[in-house]
Amino acid sequence: MKHFRFSIFFTVVCLALSAYWGYTHGPEAGVATMLKALTITAILAVMEVSLSFDNAVVNASVLRNWDHFWKMIFLTVGILVAVFGMRLIFPVVIVAVTADMGMIEVAKLALNDPKTYSERLMAHHAEISAFGGTFLLMVFLNFFFDDGKETHWFKWLESKLAHLASVPAMSVFLALIAMIIMAANVDESARLAVTMSGIWGIVVYIGVQVLSHLLGGEPEIDDDGNAVMHDSNGAASGVVKAGIGGFLYLEVLDASFSFDGVIGAFAITSDVVIIMLGLAIGAIFVRSMTIYLVEKGTLDAYIFLEHGAHYAIGALAFIMIASGTGVHVPEVVTGLIGVAFIVWAVIASIQYSKHEQRIS
Repeated sequence: MKHFRFSIFFTVVCLALSAYWGYTHGPEAGVATMLKALTITAILAVMEVSLSFDNAVVNASVLRNWDHFWKMIFLTVGILVAVFGMRLIFPVVIVAVTADMGMIEVAKLALNDPKTYSERLMAHHAEISAFGGTFLLMVFLNFFFDDGKETHWFKWLESKLAHLASVPAMSVFLALIAMIIMAANVDESARLAVTMSGIWGIVVYIGVQVLSHLLGGEPEIDDDGNAVMHDSNGAASGVVKAGIGGFLYLEVLDASFSFDGVIGAFAITSDVVIIMLGLAIGAIFVRSMTIYLVEKGTLDAYIFLEHGAHYAIGALAFIMIASGTGVHVPEVVTGLIGVAFIVWAVIASIQYSKHEQRIS
């Protein structure tokens, strides 16, 4: 419970703010609008957690290699970036840039005319989906295109994918194909913008990896043939290192997940304050789940949990790319797919552990 104390306190504060906002704003402000605001805030919080549980698992797989300092940075600065940067400021930036408006002007538009604000943001759904979709697709592909990965959940499929890691830039090749297919199925007027957004998703992913490599030093090969990185103190870590590069990686990953949540939230309500409060609750709980998974050693106890999270990320990537072409997938379906992969992976991990105990 200690891992979720702050999240529970933060939830109470956000729900109180939501109740106050609903009670005091709107043409028919009162108890009825207050209850409506509370209900929508709770729904958005649950939606964000369901969409981002796989994000928590992947965060934990990276964070478990970090020292205490960078874990605290992730829990403090990272939370501020996730809650205010990705859920509030970034959508405002998108509208400001695309509509050639000032940030303050867009903020006033969001508060005073949320319907127009949401329409202008949704008008660029395809570009947002292209960026987030290609970035998440790169995360998914590079997890499985790893010839040093010895643990396979679906052995036949994953061993074949690991073998393809010997092909140079295989993940970039497939991500570009997905982007080309997406661009070919959007309106011609948006084709260039969608293509550039997809390219930026790939560039940002590779850029963060390059930065991690430059800050972390040269990779070495251990006795098992796996690549490891060493810092100036000689401490081994994963390919994505703790530090500036690793922190940026997690923040961009969180941003890619938040795109889907923000877009889905506008399908429920156009009130930007309620959206921010609901998604903020979800973001805080995802952070708490990440720390819980790290400190409890859950990834070690459930050997296929990381695999399940990456399959969920792959599914989300394809859903985002498809949604950019006009294919509508309900947010509840997106969330359930992620939860289904996680639950499936946990069950498979338990069965695997029992099997290992029987033969040992």
